Amino acid sequence: QVPRKSLQRGFALSAGSFLVYEAHKLISGFAEVHANFKVEEVIEQADYLYGSGETEKLYRLLVQHKNSDDAELLWRLARASRDLAQLSSTSAEEKRQLAYEALEYAKKALEKNESNFAAHKWYGICLSDVGDFEGIKTKIGNAIVIKEHFQRAIELNPKDATTIHLIGIWCYSFAEMPWYQRKIAATLFATPPTSTFQEALHYFHLAEEADPNFYSKNLLFLGKTYLKLNNKKMALLWLSKAKEYPAHTEEDKQV
Repeated sequence: QVPRKSLQRGFALSAGSFLVYEAHKLISGFAEVHANFKVEEVIEQADYLYGSGETEKLYRLLVQHKNSDDAELLWRLARASRDLAQLSSTSAEEKRQLAYEALEYAKKALEKNESNFAAHKWYGICLSDVGDFEGIKTKIGNAIVIKEHFQRAIELNPKDATTIHLIGIWCYSFAEMPWYQRKIAATLFATPPTSTFQEALHYFHLAEEADPNFYSKNLLFLGKTYLKLNNKKMALLWLSKAKEYPAHTEEDKQV
């Protein structure tokens, strides 16, 4: 009988352990669902604030989650940090600090999910911003990496008009580059990055095709690029569209 009792006791313990294990799984499952729900809730609030132009509130909401492992939260925090840096009320020192913060958040978003197109896009944007504080040599040195991230973002999401526009800006910048910057580029690269206004125009039109009238700055650069190509008729068409664009943001007003 002793072995039988031992066996029964062993079974009872096993059954108890199984129930504890199942309960743990259930609680963990609830916790996981709750965590996911919370992330989705924060993202929903963040997108609402972004759409409303509430830059400071958006930053305050997202910076609470700077240690998150969620790439969707992190790239939004990178964007919010950058947007806060762009405000005229932000001091020069704060602009610098926020630029570096934004780059770290974008980098972390990429580490968490390399397949997230927005993480690539905002990493490229933030890396370009940091170049403004580190001089022309660093800015040109980062140029290839920036373009690679923009291209990867387009591979992951071919319909994202903003990233297509950014490659257009990249091409325009290199087409317009003054001689002394070309000389710096030649010392940094065996084959320095180059582009043409024709190539820039191609990307600005592609962006407009992907999402017509999506961004005042794309309209402006279509006009500016046509001016560079001595086509004043087409330049006037696109510059007029840029002028008539409803000014919702500070950038729209500048455009």
